[in-house]
Amino acid sequence: MTIAVLGAGAFGTAMAIAIARGGTDVVLWGRNPDEAAEMQIARRNVKRLPDANFPDSLRVVGSISDIDCDVFLLAVPTQTLSDFLQANRDILNGKTLIACCKGVDLTSGLGPTGVIARHCPASIPAIITGPSFAIDIAKGLPTALTFACADNGAETLQETLSTDMLRLYLTNDLRGAEVGGALKNVIAIASGIAIGAGLGESARAALMTRGYAELVRFSEHLGGQAETLSGLSGFGDLTLTCTSANSRNYSYGLQIGAGDGLETVKTVEGAATARAVAQIAADNNIDMPITRVVAAILTQSITVQEAMSALLSRPLRKE
Repeated sequence: MTIAVLGAGAFGTAMAIAIARGGTDVVLWGRNPDEAAEMQIARRNVKRLPDANFPDSLRVVGSISDIDCDVFLLAVPTQTLSDFLQANRDILNGKTLIACCKGVDLTSGLGPTGVIARHCPASIPAIITGPSFAIDIAKGLPTALTFACADNGAETLQETLSTDMLRLYLTNDLRGAEVGGALKNVIAIASGIAIGAGLGESARAALMTRGYAELVRFSEHLGGQAETLSGLSGFGDLTLTCTSANSRNYSYGLQIGAGDGLETVKTVEGAATARAVAQIAADNNIDMPITRVVAAILTQSITVQEAMSALLSRPLRKE
């Protein structure tokens, strides 16, 4: 079996390296043909992961039409996934499409697998999510992720995509898995804001705990299973993203909390997700106070101090 990875950013490249290192033939597509050709010659992604050499079984191409396989990993940002699928529907529809992005599409309110189902209805949608940094995967450090897929052939794919150092745990709960991956980024921004504003470790622990309750609440509203959120795609990813400076969402929160503004040159999926989920929660009367105040901070509707006051003034209740 040949696996294609569409998107030669840090995470897409890292997944391509890891899977190829496990002995599977992998084709990595980069949107810039010149950069793709350079990677193929250099056998490295100098821009994103300069210290990670490509295995012999990894090939880089600059045109999706050059790829002939049935399984595609989609390592493109959630907010561009819809346009990407629409543009490449003739090639991708009917294939197994595994999202490697996290978030909620601002336009449709759908998660990655929902976007896949909308644009490529003949495809098998799936998602890989969980606690991971691209640099760790590329280095071959032990990493465990959730692979959510409801297809009968999911176990075979699980074995193909797993390696000695990259373990995939299978679930058929696509909704729960993608909610965990999306909302943990929002809570990571909140956690970063708390630390950046000098509110302390105890405040971060409270945000993580109550944020986890929001993950479960939102997942159940969409038909997800609460137990999914206790695994890698929920609790595991929440823990990593809310505590590590290597997390773009947490680092973005630190920046905001320290008063350094909202501008960023990096993709911060939690920013768009906060706005999308806050609107869905408001429309469906789902209690998600942390998500709501993060969205309000990002749209400059309230200040960090006002957000803290709003959370602390909520009525006392049973846990």
